[in-house]
Amino acid sequence: MLAAGVQAQGTLKIGEINSYKAQPAFLEPYKKGMELAVDEINASGGLLGRKVELVIRDDNANPGEAVRAAEELLSREKVDVLMGGFLSNIGLALTDFAKQKKTFFLAGEPLTDKIVWADGNRYTYRLRASTYMQVAMLIPDVVAMKKKRWALVYPNYEYGQSAAASFKTLLKAAQPDVEFVAEQAPPLGKVDAGSVVQALADAKPDAIFNVLFGADLTKFVREGNTRGLFKGIEVASLLTGEPDYLDPLKDDAPNGWLVTGYPWYGIKTPEHEAFLKAYQAKFKDYPRLGSVVGYSAVKSIEAGVKKAGSTDSEKLVVAFSGLNVVTPFGPIVYRPEDHQSTMGAYVGRTKNVDGKGVMVDFRYMDGAKFLPSAAEVKKLRPAD
Repeated sequence: MLAAGVQAQGTLKIGEINSYKAQPAFLEPYKKGMELAVDEINASGGLLGRKVELVIRDDNANPGEAVRAAEELLSREKVDVLMGGFLSNIGLALTDFAKQKKTFFLAGEPLTDKIVWADGNRYTYRLRASTYMQVAMLIPDVVAMKKKRWALVYPNYEYGQSAAASFKTLLKAAQPDVEFVAEQAPPLGKVDAGSVVQALADAKPDAIFNVLFGADLTKFVREGNTRGLFKGIEVASLLTGEPDYLDPLKDDAPNGWLVTGYPWYGIKTPEHEAFLKAYQAKFKDYPRLGSVVGYSAVKSIEAGVKKAGSTDSEKLVVAFSGLNVVTPFGPIVYRPEDHQSTMGAYVGRTKNVDGKGVMVDFRYMDGAKFLPSAAEVKKLRPAD
């Protein structure tokens, strides 16, 4: 009885692993989103009668370090639950770790489809809309462009490769006469923008599909603007509408790109307005997409622990199957068939307004409408 009392009075620890130093544009707001959610949970009495505490580790953008951090969080810090991941290769490493250790893991941000399909396992769930989902959201508008010759540019690691593969598969199915005339796949964080832009220009495409983000995106856009790459051609671009990446472009923000993103200034739903008000009150700043993902990940843990009545991994796995969570983007569900949440994304066009990029003509795309059926998932995902 004494031990139970001590446990009840202790903290409920969420172990979080991420590439904070390598990807600050997204992950500094992400951390703030997590902190806001933890504050709200603790203000309402905590979880299972315990105060919630974040125990954060930086993986230095290295899968091996991420796994070592996960080991240390479980063995030394005695965290109750694991979550995190930004880069897709690290997400896959943590997904495998969860499987080997039979410990629950919520992948917040890594987008590769393998996390829930080819490498999916009983112990891993994923929050963010995947590469397949976000590409599928763009495809109707891409087809409407009626462009035949497409060039692709993407970072040469798991996320970029996954997004490019989804784009080629889905566009070819919708527009059989499409031609892919060039592919540029620079190493993540090391884009030689001049040579990439020149190679794309030499291919004379009608349109470009871009998957670069962060500093790579900034260099690519600036060099493309300088060399006139984007004049007279369409560009479809994953993530570029996220303020995390659009804001740093400033005067170079492009006009008319088809993008997925987060127009925080124009979302008028009750869930988002409540989140926006609370976030601005706490941080005196506007949220980025990272803020939404960090907040929603912790809120998902809260909902799962409440439903399970426990932090036991086996009970959490069961609780997350079909779990409903209210997020700033509205209600989402973690699907039983592949452990993917139905969180969607906003699709719209970029516009440079007074030297700042914004999204216009945007609409929310419900993630549930861009996922394969349970029967299709059985072919994509190994049996647990």
